[in-house]
Amino acid sequence: MKDMDLFQLGIGLETGAQEEDTARGQAPACDRDIFDTSRDDHFIRDGQTVYAGTHLIIEVVNGTGLDDEARIAQAFRDCVETCGATLLHIHTHKFSPQGVSGVAVLAESHISVHTWPEIGYGAFDVFMCGDARPWRAVGVLAAAFEIDDVRVREIKRGEGVVAEAGIAA
Repeated sequence: MKDMDLFQLGIGLETGAQEEDTARGQAPACDRDIFDTSRDDHFIRDGQTVYAGTHLIIEVVNGTGLDDEARIAQAFRDCVETCGATLLHIHTHKFSPQGVSGVAVLAESHISVHTWPEIGYGAFDVFMCGDARPWRAVGVLAAAFEIDDVRVREIKRGEGVVAEAGIAA
């Protein structure tokens, strides 16, 4: 494999994400009290609910520019900035004769897209945990692709599951 192939696979990146962090000695015992607000785990604690993050399924209808990789990458960057997230990497792929797929990998999770520009349709996912504000991405995407018709469904990822896992022995 060439170095670029390894980079595309994420091998050799200096992010520390490829292996468990053991530099600080023994890993702490698993603290299962997920309702403890002092935990540094980036779960969202909303009253009696704890979940991993907010996942928005965003569908844009009659959008323009959905075949433009640079425009999509800029929309990802604008979403990251507006939502208060941390960008790690953007990768897009242009299909022939049309369409783009792309992902912005975030410290808080990801933003992804698959487009069908021939019908003006884009399927975006915005999944963020911690203090990021994923709902702000909706307006950014509407402006970036000049659309009035944006349809959004929200999923609270891990709702119920995270709490059950935290209670398990």
